[in-house]
Amino acid sequence: MPGKILIIAPHFPPSNLAAVHRSRLFAQHLPSFGWQPLILAVDEKYYEERLDHHLSRLLPEGLRIEKVSAFPVTRPRLIGDLGLRAFWQLYKRAKRLIKEEKIDFLYIPIPSFYIALLGRWLHASTGVKYGIDYIDPWVHRFPGSDRLFSRHWFSWKLASVLEPMAIKKAELITGVAEGYYKGVQERNPSLARTALFGAMPYGGEAKDHEKIEELDTKPYLFQQKAGKMQLVYAGAMLPKAYGPLESIMEAMTRQPELFSQLEIHFIGTGKTPNDPQGYNIRSLAEKYGLWEKVIFEYPARIPYLDVLIHLEAATGVFILGSTEVHYTPSKVYQGVLSRKPILAVLHAKSSACEVVRSTGAGIVLAFEGEEGVPQISRDFAAVFTEYIKFVKEFSPARVDYTQFDKFSARAVTQHLAELLDKIVAA
Repeated sequence: MPGKILIIAPHFPPSNLAAVHRSRLFAQHLPSFGWQPLILAVDEKYYEERLDHHLSRLLPEGLRIEKVSAFPVTRPRLIGDLGLRAFWQLYKRAKRLIKEEKIDFLYIPIPSFYIALLGRWLHASTGVKYGIDYIDPWVHRFPGSDRLFSRHWFSWKLASVLEPMAIKKAELITGVAEGYYKGVQERNPSLARTALFGAMPYGGEAKDHEKIEELDTKPYLFQQKAGKMQLVYAGAMLPKAYGPLESIMEAMTRQPELFSQLEIHFIGTGKTPNDPQGYNIRSLAEKYGLWEKVIFEYPARIPYLDVLIHLEAATGVFILGSTEVHYTPSKVYQGVLSRKPILAVLHAKSSACEVVRSTGAGIVLAFEGEEGVPQISRDFAAVFTEYIKFVKEFSPARVDYTQFDKFSARAVTQHLAELLDKIVAA
């Protein structure tokens, strides 16, 4: 009994933010399971990040995208969040679409966190069933949120008030992993009777990697060097990943000869997406004497397909996890599909561990949260030695891609469609 689904995604291609791929991949595969997606986004002229027009090549043909305006960013920058700047415009257009298109379900990936409130409001005004997809946790204690009246403290307090309002009438709560919405269940036990829950990773899309053959682009951040093992880490640097990273650097300084042929290139790890000088890792690398010897950083975010091109040029893929249990890096799916050997340092409970191990795509150093961080420094040299051997013997033909099928974007979307079918049937 499939139907029409409206996905409110303020950021959508050509936005270069990582979260746009969540809605993009759902929109690509939902029609295979009988659900016709309609995307409601904000016009890209109101985006602050650099645009990536190559992403339009990845959108499915015939996808309907409605766009609204937003209030511009003021100077000084008082409100930057796009969901807030376009909240009223998104509500008005969504309400009209729900009525005119006879929408069966409203789906809202967050962040932007504030647009989750649209679900409750639109449900009240139209009766539409709605769900919220947690790409990141909303009520979350970031470093600094324990400091009274700090910006993070206010954000945490506001989230604690708004989230229960937003999710009260939701019939579906999903997340990139179970840990992303586990706290929602604990704080709102009544949802167990009124809502379905589903953990769905980003999933990998093999067709994305096929598209890079159509581009006349070469890697431009680094050049291949004979005798060098060049690994790429692409994506944001999480606040609770610095501890594991520093432990890795400590291990490197104790055995400099072992790591003398290694280069790790961190791409898009800066403080803001567009600032090429917004280094987050450089000072740590300089502290250990590794800067531009082993550790290289390119802070500004580059286009998604350009990332895949740099993965293609690299020896392998470096994946760094967080001390938080819930964090599952989406870059692990890119890593497997890049057909390059993976070196991963991950929380032992991250679902990314299973992805790498079950496919045989790489080597994992697993650690147990904050208390396990010192162990990384003691174990990393041995794990890297194992990885050197793995690289020498590696062949994409040895990777078990049948194990990866359950992590594909299509399989993930099928799970979403099955949950939607249950809700509509009920």
